[in-house]
Amino acid sequence: MQYWPIFLILISGFIGWITNWIAIKMLFHPRKPIRVLGLTLQGIFPKNQSQFAQKLGKLVSGEFLSFADIEKKISEPSNIQKMMPLIEAHIDTFLKERLSEQLPMISMFVGEKTITRLKTTFLQEIENLLPPVMKTYAGQLRTELDLESIITEKVAHFSSDRLEELLYQIMAKEFRFVEWVGAIIGLLIGLVQVWISSWAH
Repeated sequence: MQYWPIFLILISGFIGWITNWIAIKMLFHPRKPIRVLGLTLQGIFPKNQSQFAQKLGKLVSGEFLSFADIEKKISEPSNIQKMMPLIEAHIDTFLKERLSEQLPMISMFVGEKTITRLKTTFLQEIENLLPPVMKTYAGQLRTELDLESIITEKVAHFSSDRLEELLYQIMAKEFRFVEWVGAIIGLLIGLVQVWISSWAH
């Protein structure tokens, strides 16, 4: 019995698997450029991290994180209403406690009904004031906060080890699938080679 056809098929499968395994590793390694036979080798992500950071910064700041969306969201009536209980509690504390501490003479002439009317008036004014204040604040953030530069700098200085760890956590199954695809293709190539060899003889 000839074992060389089985050996050839297994070797082809192993070569297919190891080739894809090396290709995946070369996404991250080597971290630093190294010279081999006159060629400079470096992992795809480490080599292109700065360009990747710039493009990601433009993409996120331009499409994913819009200041117009932020401005709209924080000034929505429903979001304003969520803040009102906290504001109301603060005004209540101010009128009933801090006012008497800061201005004891005035508090002597301010009864419960007056406090209630004052609180209602303050809350109405604040509720009307908050949306334009929020829009103005969002507009100031747009000019003062350079999201593109912040994201670009963060990604450019992101650890390659950490990036590899994160991608393996997210795409471990996909990486293994690529490795097995290489092995299967290698086995098929080995089978074809054996078939051609046996047919030729």
